Amino acid sequence: MKDHFSNQAETYAKYRPSYPPELFEHILAHVTEKELAWDCGTGNGQTAIVLSRYFKKVFATDISTKQLDHATPDPRITYANEPAEVSSLPSQSVNCITVSQALHWFNFNQYYDEVRRVAKPGCLFAAWTYSLLKIDPVTDALIQRYHDETLGPYWDTARKYVNESYRIIPFPFTLLPDPGFIISCHWNTEDLQGYLQTWSAWQQFITEHDHDPVEDLMKQVAKNWMPGEKRLVKFPIHLKMGYVE
Repeated sequence: MKDHFSNQAETYAKYRPSYPPELFEHILAHVTEKELAWDCGTGNGQTAIVLSRYFKKVFATDISTKQLDHATPDPRITYANEPAEVSSLPSQSVNCITVSQALHWFNFNQYYDEVRRVAKPGCLFAAWTYSLLKIDPVTDALIQRYHDETLGPYWDTARKYVNESYRIIPFPFTLLPDPGFIISCHWNTEDLQGYLQTWSAWQQFITEHDHDPVEDLMKQVAKNWMPGEKRLVKFPIHLKMGYVE
């Protein structure tokens, strides 16, 4: 698994959007036994904290200690600095495995072998990603050009799976239906700027250049967006879910 988010862990915890309750309700409706969930690539624990409301125990892993430092503590959650492909979980111990916005970073063959090892019979596997945000035609066009052109050379090759809405990502289990969920939030320009500064390609750009490209983008955005004004922001979610086979 690749670590692209340690350097901006604090910003990530503050500005990354939360997932809608309807997504978790759909996933959990397919889980009968709720003893132990494994949230893999947990980051700052956004998904783990939700799972802790339903499972007796949640095991949440990530390779970034800085991300884990910003995770919300809960007595039902055990956070561990472990790679996705090699966990300390006992074999046949897990009822549900989740991966939110991280599956594309994993070594697929090794990871799915680990999933099969730790899964109890009937274990549900659910992984999801979200597409480029949608705000309004003018802002969307600016962000799309920034994503494709300014940051184009700095995206890791794994980004293709997100750009393709996870349609081409390896998935060895029989797919269950994806009803289609959307993250909705109301942001001002500060929120948008903070979010854009969590992107992995932004970090790579900053590493190679003594310049923040988001600042240039926000000058263009500000021509059509007043300071302090809140706008509806939507992220389409793409869910890959199935029982471990």
